[in-house]
Amino acid sequence: MTNLILFVNAFLSYFLLFLFIVALAVIACVIGVKWRKSKDAKAALEAQAEPETAEGGTAV
Repeated sequence: MTNLILFVNAFLSYFLLFLFIVALAVIACVIGVKWRKSKDAKAALEAQAEPETAEGGTAV
């Protein structure tokens, strides 16, 4: 019986650690997607504000 209790204790300990790591990974992905969308939106606004050609001249 003692071995079963020790096994369950170790299993739950590692399972909680696993859940914590998975939660951190999910949070990191959500933050990364949010930052990327923000950066893309900012770049799109800057591209609309400066209608210049690739050579550095102004567009007609």
